[in-house]
Amino acid sequence: MTANPTGFEPVFCTIVPPHVLDTLARSQDPALAAPARRTLQRDAFERTQRRLTTVVGAPSAAAPKEAAADKPHRTIHDAKHRTELPGRKVRGEGDKPGKDATVNRAYAGLGATFELYQKSYERNSIDGGGLPLNATVHYGEDYGNAFWNGEQMVFGDGDGEIFLDFTIPVDVIGHELTHGVVQYTANLTYFGQPGALNESLADVFGSMIKQYTLGQTAAEADWLIGAGLLAPRVTGKALRSMKEPGTAYDDDVLGKDPQPADMDHFVRTGRDNGGVHINSGIPNRAFFLVADALGGHSWERAGQIWYAVLTGGELAQDASFTDFAKLTVAAARATYGDGDELKAVVDAWSTVKVPATDG
Repeated sequence: MTANPTGFEPVFCTIVPPHVLDTLARSQDPALAAPARRTLQRDAFERTQRRLTTVVGAPSAAAPKEAAADKPHRTIHDAKHRTELPGRKVRGEGDKPGKDATVNRAYAGLGATFELYQKSYERNSIDGGGLPLNATVHYGEDYGNAFWNGEQMVFGDGDGEIFLDFTIPVDVIGHELTHGVVQYTANLTYFGQPGALNESLADVFGSMIKQYTLGQTAAEADWLIGAGLLAPRVTGKALRSMKEPGTAYDDDVLGKDPQPADMDHFVRTGRDNGGVHINSGIPNRAFFLVADALGGHSWERAGQIWYAVLTGGELAQDASFTDFAKLTVAAARATYGDGDELKAVVDAWSTVKVPATDG
């Protein structure tokens, strides 16, 4: 990934929004505040490292010569609750499962992500060229996040109070790896509306990876991001809801899910890179509405439209919601003509109040 010509900082993508960790860090309960503060500190350090790596360049991770185009090349490392990356290798491609469930979940999640992209979109790993999929588990002390740092996946174990093990939801794994796909394709600026599109695309494909793994149709899916991640004490079901943005949690400690469901409630803020984790609820809901209207498996018609826009070369790095919406309309028409698919796309963007046509 090259330096961003727009001047915004290079992408370091976490699954838990900064505003959630900020809230926890202010808690009067040290069992909640201390892990959140450590997580924020680690995130700040890793974000700086990502910026420096982008400036000086990172070594490329080429696909191994023996790797087949339809097979992943996975390596899982164990940080042993330290923060040096990547840590000790504990499982390679083709190795049998071990006793560590976290390692096994990470390995399976990387494989599920590779499989969806390969079988549904003919994409060979996240870069399209067989990039090895590397992950580190058991990162840090009670680390409450998971991230893609431009080169690999990293998972914390959570604090057990608010967050559980970050390898539990397969959509979290798919979400973070999809940031890699975005990095190698549209490379959307991680700020404001293009940043929210970046987050939304990660949610869209993360959710489809979960649905693909479970064999679910759009009607059967829960459309939640991070279900199973919140500890029992939290009043909430997930980090985000694509179906009903703003309803994922309403907790005494975390507060209420701030995601808007349409442009009338778009949040203007200087925090979280201009609200990238908040306003992503708008395009998230648009995708849900398209998939729901078309029925069947979301990775088929709805997913094909979104993937065509992401990889088609016309999506600018600084694209707005309207830019993206218009491209989905064009992709639907080009692929399916003036049928149900086009109507579903136009209706969805109209519902979330994003202009998608010139009429």
